[in-house]
Formats: sequence, C-alpha cells, structure tokens
Amino acid sequence: MSAREEILGRVSAALADVPRSAPGATPIPREYAAVADVGSADELVDLFVERVEDYRAIVDRVRAEDLPAAVAAALGGSRRVVVPAGLDATLLAGAAGVEVVTDGGPEGAALTAADLDAIDAVVTGAAVGIAVTGTIVLDHGPDQGRRALTLVPDRHVCIVRTDQLVGDVPESVDRLAAAVAAGSPLTWISGPSATSDIELERVEGVHGPRTLHVLLVG
Repeated sequence: MSAREEILGRVSAALADVPRSAPGATPIPREYAAVADVGSADELVDLFVERVEDYRAIVDRVRAEDLPAAVAAALGGSRRVVVPAGLDATLLAGAAGVEVVTDGGPEGAALTAADLDAIDAVVTGAAVGIAVTGTIVLDHGPDQGRRALTLVPDRHVCIVRTDQLVGDVPESVDRLAAAVAAGSPLTWISGPSATSDIELERVEGVHGPRTLHVLLVG
C-alpha cells in the first residue's frame, strides 16, 4: 500500500459514519453550464489562441504536414531536447544539429533531475486544450511523458490538435475522466511558469519552463 492509499483509507474510515449532508441542510444547486457556448469550431480555436497568448505564450497554427518544420523552428536554437518515449520520432526530423534524448526509452531508463537540468527544451503532446481559460492539460500519456519532463527544461514545445479543444473546464473534466480513473496525474498549464510574489513583479521560469510554445495542429 502506498502512502497515498493509506492516507485516503484513513480519511474514508474516519468519515464512514458521517452523513453526506447535514439534516435540514440547503441542497447545493448544480445547474452550472457543463458546455460553454463559444460559437463555431473556428471561434473555439480563435478563442483558445487568444487566451493562450494572453498568458505570454507563443502560439503557431500549423498544418500536420508542416509540423516537423514547425517543431524545429519552435525549439529556438536549443541544443539538447528531451522527448517522451511515445512521441512520434518523425516530429523531430527537421531539427538539424539538435541532440534528441528520449526519456524512458526501450530500456525504461528515466533521466535524473541532473540530466533534465542539462536539457534545453522538451517536446510533448497534450490531452486537452481549454478555450475559455487558455489552459492546456497533460494526462501524461505516452506522447507527454512523466511530469518532470515539462517542469525542468526551460522551453516547452507543446503540440495540441484542434480536435482536443473544448470550451470550458467542465468539458475537459469529462474528457479526462478515464485518465483520472486510471490514476494518471494531471498537469494544468496556463502559460509559462511565472510568479509575482516579490513586490508584484512578474518573474518567469521560477517553477517550470520560462517559454511555452504551442503548436496548434489542424
């Protein structure tokens, strides 16, 4: 049993005889919108691009056949790039002069934190893109890899397909239900890593990538 399972088990046992709602409690209304009305499919895409750019991320719309060239351009002179084992290797075909390191390859070897610290960029896929919030969600499937890959390198090139876009958060929760049920972690990305904790001055790259470059395919 893991520490997580033990803690959740103790919480469940402690709440076993507690009613779900107190007698006479006012029911919580749950009539909130499950689907956002953002207009047509094109308007959905436009809204996603606008909101992602609001976070100071870079967004390029590309055709599938142009994706390898777009990935090479998005790497921005990076010398060492890490990719998850499940990412299509042909996507890096245009990145001449770049050392591509695969995390968790056939041997199952995962890069250490020190290894990742020496990496300039990471290229991943995505699970969902949320138009209203400009958020990208990773469920760490084969083309996304483990969480550390997108938290340590300074540049994240993230490939999102237009058919992965949804209007708002409730729709994304529905799409991610299977991953959650399988115990997969989720990473919610809204622009480059940034903080304004010190004197309200924005500093990027503190908790993760300084640059987020989204390639929107479709």
